[in-house]
Amino acid sequence: MREVDLAGVDLNLLKLLDALLRERSVTRAGLRLGLSQPAASRALGRLRRLLADRIVVRTPQGLELTPRAAALAEPVARLLEGARAIVAPPAFDPASARGRVTIAGVDYTTLLVMPALVSRLSRLAPGLDLEIPPPAGDHVGLIAADAADLALGVYDSLPAGFFRRALYDEDLVCAVRRGHPVIAAGLTLERFAALSHLLVIITGRGEAPVDVALARHGLSRRVAMRMPHFIAAPMLVAESDMILSLPRRLARRIAATAPIEVLELPLEIEPLTVSMIWHERRQDDPAHAWLRRQMAEAAREATRD
Repeated sequence: MREVDLAGVDLNLLKLLDALLRERSVTRAGLRLGLSQPAASRALGRLRRLLADRIVVRTPQGLELTPRAAALAEPVARLLEGARAIVAPPAFDPASARGRVTIAGVDYTTLLVMPALVSRLSRLAPGLDLEIPPPAGDHVGLIAADAADLALGVYDSLPAGFFRRALYDEDLVCAVRRGHPVIAAGLTLERFAALSHLLVIITGRGEAPVDVALARHGLSRRVAMRMPHFIAAPMLVAESDMILSLPRRLARRIAATAPIEVLELPLEIEPLTVSMIWHERRQDDPAHAWLRRQMAEAAREATRD
C-alpha cells in the first residue's frame, strides 16, 4: 500500500467527490460547491491525480462512476460529516442529556441555592443527576482536579486558569439564644466583643471579617468554639450563651424553626459576595455554559428578597 502524504490532500477535493457522487454531473457538482464549470473541471483533474482513478467516465447515457468512485460514496460522506462535527460548535440538549453534575459548596449555600437548582434540573434536564461532594475548604482544589464542575463560595483571589461569576451579596447578623441577657441589655460593640463567640471556619486561612472589623476599633474577641458547619452552629448557640455571626438569609431561616434571636451586627462590614467558580477547561463547553446559566438563575430565584 502506497503511503499518502496527508499534507497534500485538499479537503475541497473530497467535497467535490461527494458532490459528484450525488449529482453525477461535473456542472451540477460545481454549482453545489459554488464553482464555475471550468473551475469544477480543473478540480476534477486534481481529484483524478490524487486518487489515480478517472472517477467518472462518459457513456451514451451520460456520466457514470468508476467502481472505485462508487465504493467511496459512503466513506467520503462519513469523513466529511466527521470533519463538520470537528469544526462545528458541539450542541447540548438538556432534555436528552444523561450524566451527573458535581457542585461543591458549604452546607449554607447548599441549603439556600440547591432547592431552586434541583427544581430547574428536574424540569429542564430530568436525566442529569446532582452530586454535592464532601467539604474541601474553599473547593479550589476540587475544581483544579476536575473533581467538581462548579464551586460556590466567597473568593478573594483565585489561581490562574479560573473563572468566576458573582451570584449574590450577603451581609452578616448575629444569633443568640432566646432569653440571652444581651437581648434586653442591647448589643453594643463592647458587649459584642466581650461575649464568647462561635466561629464557623471553612478554609482555616486568613482572618475572619469580624476580627478585621474589631481590630479597627482596637478590640478583639474570644472564640470559644470553632466548627465548619453553618447549619449546625445556630443549634449550638440556641443551647448556650455564645454568640454567632452568620449570613442574614441563613439566620432568618433558622430563626423560623429554632429558639434563636437575630440581632444586627454592631460593626460595619462590607457585604460578602458569593460566587461560582470553574476552570478554564470548561469555559467553552456548551453543557457547562448551560449549567452555569441554570446556577445563576437558581441563585437569583433563591435570593430574591
